[in-house]
Amino acid sequence: MIKTENLGKSFGPVVAVDEVSIHVPGGAIYGLVGPDGAGKTTLMRMICGLIVPDRGRVLLTAPTAGLEQRPAGSVLGYMPQRFGLYGDLTVMENINFFGALYKIKRSTIKERADELLDMTGLLPFKNRLADNLSGGMKQKLALTCALVTRPGLLVLDEPTYGVDPGFRKDFWRILYRLNKEGMTIMVSTPYMDEAELCSKVAFMDKGRVVAADSPAKLKSSFPYRVLEVRVDTRRPGLFNDLPQVVDAAFYGDKFRVVVEDVPAARQAMEQRMAASGLAGELRCSEVSPTMEDVFIALAEKEVV
Repeated sequence: MIKTENLGKSFGPVVAVDEVSIHVPGGAIYGLVGPDGAGKTTLMRMICGLIVPDRGRVLLTAPTAGLEQRPAGSVLGYMPQRFGLYGDLTVMENINFFGALYKIKRSTIKERADELLDMTGLLPFKNRLADNLSGGMKQKLALTCALVTRPGLLVLDEPTYGVDPGFRKDFWRILYRLNKEGMTIMVSTPYMDEAELCSKVAFMDKGRVVAADSPAKLKSSFPYRVLEVRVDTRRPGLFNDLPQVVDAAFYGDKFRVVVEDVPAARQAMEQRMAASGLAGELRCSEVSPTMEDVFIALAEKEVV
C-alpha cells in the first residue's frame, strides 16, 4: 500500500530523512517511533505529498476491494500532529467544508458524517464550535474529517499526543475497527504501549530507519535480560553505576534492571545493598522485555 525507495529530504545542512526505504503492506497497522527530531513527521508529509523529496520516490497502491466506491483523490487520508481545522466553525461545518474540498455531495457528506460522528462519540456535539471542544474531541474531529472521503490508507502523525489515557484507549479502539474493515493505517506515536498494538513497527533515528519488524520479533531480538527487583529502599539511583547493570529505573516500589549476565548482576546488586547498609532480601525475577526496553536500547545504540 505504501512503499518508499531511498527517500531523502534535507533542510539546509540538516538531513531530516536519509535514504529511507519502507514497505507498509495492505491491511497493516504500521507504527513509526523514534525520538523528537528523528524525521517521522517529514517522512509522513512526503508520503502524503505535502513535501517534495530531494531524492527517492513514494509509491502508493490503491486498495482493490471497494475501489469503485471511492471518489477520486481519496486513496489517502492524513491527520497532522497539530489540530488544523477551523475553531470558529462547528463540528459539522468543518466536516462539510472538508468534504466539499473533495467535491463530495452534501447528502453523502451528511450520511458519512452521521456514521463517523456516532463511531467517534461526537454526534451529540455536531453543532458545537471546534474551539469549544476538549483536546481529545478535537483529535476525534480531525480523524472524522480525514475519514469523510473513505480513504483506503490513513496516515496519522502522533494522533494521541498530550491527551488522557482514556481517550487514547478509545482512539485505538476506533483505529482497530477501521483496520478490521480493511483500512491500512500508518501511525507515529511517542507511546510504546501504542507501538505494541501495531502489526509492524519501524524505529527512526537521525533520519534513518534503524529497525523494522513486528513488536514480537523486535522484543525477541532484544540483546539483554530484564529483571524486576524489589528491595526495602526507595533510592532510585541505587544500582545505576554498577558495571554489571546496563540500565536501571525505579518505578514506585520496584526497580527494572537491564543486564547481560543475570547471576553476575544479582551478586553485584546484593553487594551494593550490603555496602549501603540495607537489610533485607533482594527479591529478583526475570521478566519479558517491552517495546520501551527496545526503544531505549536502539536509541542508545545510535547515540554510541
